[in-house]
Amino acid sequence: MQLPFSQACENNKRPILAQLQLLFKEPTSVFEIGSGTGQHAVFFAEQLPHVCWQSSDCAENVEFIQRRIDLSGLTNLPACVQFEVSRHPWPEKIDNVFSANTAHIMAWPVVENMIEGVGRYLQAGGFFVLYGPFNYDGQYTSESNRAFDAFLKERGAQQGIRDFEAIDHAAQKSGLKLWRDVAMPANNRLLIFTKI
Repeated sequence: MQLPFSQACENNKRPILAQLQLLFKEPTSVFEIGSGTGQHAVFFAEQLPHVCWQSSDCAENVEFIQRRIDLSGLTNLPACVQFEVSRHPWPEKIDNVFSANTAHIMAWPVVENMIEGVGRYLQAGGFFVLYGPFNYDGQYTSESNRAFDAFLKERGAQQGIRDFEAIDHAAQKSGLKLWRDVAMPANNRLLIFTKI
């Protein structure tokens, strides 16, 4: 099986890791929503051996994510689970949640469902780490993000770069508080929320 490959994952995995290393200094677990190609899951689990990294994705992606996990041989990387935020039961107790490049692909009501689910099942003091491009005050942060948003909307009317303020409002409604907003390469951000 030829595994799918994301160059974006290769480009952003080390800047993201630098932030995760600051968050996850002690043994813990992370539930990843939308593991995509599985590259992040394998890399972060390898670099953070004290973290149990649980990958998840929709049914059509689970097989190749699992193949990548199997090839890694990592013991802190359990089998990938089938999970969609609006269709499947959530794990009842979650230490931390990570999701990269999902909010602009999901329809907005699904993004709200994701944030509400994180707020409901994340343990107190746990982190919700959301990576991707975001608008601020209704404005694009770069021309490349404007072009990317147009591309997304051509691909699907429900897709598009989300407003930070809308994300933050949904998070606050769900009992989450913004802990840090970190500028990342390629006009992306790492939004880090914690459970109040």
